[in-house]
Amino acid sequence: MLVLTILILPRLQKPSRFNLAEKVKYMGTGRRKSSVARVVLMAPGKGNISINGININDYMPRESLVTIIKQPLVAVEQDNGYDINVNVNGGGLSGQSGAIRLGISRALINANPDYRPLLKSNGLLTRDSRKVERKKPGQPGARKKFQFSKR
Repeated sequence: MLVLTILILPRLQKPSRFNLAEKVKYMGTGRRKSSVARVVLMAPGKGNISINGININDYMPRESLVTIIKQPLVAVEQDNGYDINVNVNGGGLSGQSGAIRLGISRALINANPDYRPLLKSNGLLTRDSRKVERKKPGQPGARKKFQFSKR
């Protein structure tokens, strides 16, 4: 007779990089097109923003994308009040920057509910629901048609 013994060992937690006693975390999730961003705001901070472990200026090649990401912080005048860690995947850079912007806005509301009217008036809490329209059969694209031939 065969007897199997399975040992169940407790999981060791990974040590956190941040001292939780000093920093308070606020979470927010943003989506745009096919991108999903999980945002963590840490207060107090120095204004550092890292996306997937990379500095924002190295990750985003265009200054316009960085400006889009920082819009919620500029609106509430907290440019250097928080350190921000972002995990984002899916889509391209434009969709990712829009998702990060919405995630930061939602995290700011978790940090301070008084920011809600200010962010709402700037349109930073509205999820942009536009997605790529599917290609239809018998057409070269979603809306484009092949050239019409009368005869």
